[in-house]
Amino acid sequence: MSGPSPGTLAEALEARAAHPEAVPIAGGTDLMVAVNFGRLRPEALLDLSGIAELAAWQRRDGAVRIGAGATFAQIASDLGEFPPLVQAARAVGSPQIRHRATIGGNLATASPAGDALPVLATYGGDVLLASVRGERRLRWDEFLVAPKRTALAEDELIVGVEWPVVDGPGSFAKVGTRNAMVIAIASVSLQLDTQARRVCIALGSVAPTVVRAPEAEAFASDALDWDDPQRPLPETVAREFGALAAAAAHPIDDVRGSAAYRRRAVDVLARRALAWAADDWRKAA
Repeated sequence: MSGPSPGTLAEALEARAAHPEAVPIAGGTDLMVAVNFGRLRPEALLDLSGIAELAAWQRRDGAVRIGAGATFAQIASDLGEFPPLVQAARAVGSPQIRHRATIGGNLATASPAGDALPVLATYGGDVLLASVRGERRLRWDEFLVAPKRTALAEDELIVGVEWPVVDGPGSFAKVGTRNAMVIAIASVSLQLDTQARRVCIALGSVAPTVVRAPEAEAFASDALDWDDPQRPLPETVAREFGALAAAAAHPIDDVRGSAAYRRRAVDVLARRALAWAADDWRKAA
């Protein structure tokens, strides 16, 4: 199960084209679990862990771009200006896993419970792809097509994610069976955009893929007093927002939780997220 270990992105794309049967691996925190349990037996692996350009990030022209090889430990350490992403990064596994697991791996696995995915959906992020044929970008909802299925072509690699930077507070939270090293039963990411005067919310682990809640977003965007951050958030607004967010969920019953529990968790997490954001906005103002 050996394979090529390129040192540059250009070499990696050449190897990907020449060996489409080789499964890309960086941190391996999801992939090797499947291998160890016999659920996957790749003919070869394409080792991307030595490509420094995939681990870099930059902020430029009003947007931030994070390489697919950036680990969650690196994100938690370096990207403090993006609280929802940092909170999601700190929720991933154990410290050992966070030092290996990458944001590109989270995207490639495409689990609806992936912790970074609701955050990227809230930001309206693009997934950046490349092959020897060239580069392309897909919106997060174009890339994530089904549970553990993406729009990635067999000769492409995920090279990064990018989204426009917005001004406003936000958060990420999830519910699980314990406090640490838990797969989300339900998760919520929320972001206020105080310039565009809108609220964005995305839900994880409650539908076949990560989903936004447009009716909840429209309601909260209209209900908030954007001209007066000091005005307290009415409890009735928070309750209605939570109910609308829960209505956007399409969960199933499984071994980790029932559909009813997941909807209830989304309701509570959404209400809390909006209240936290309103409070943070008030303090900042």
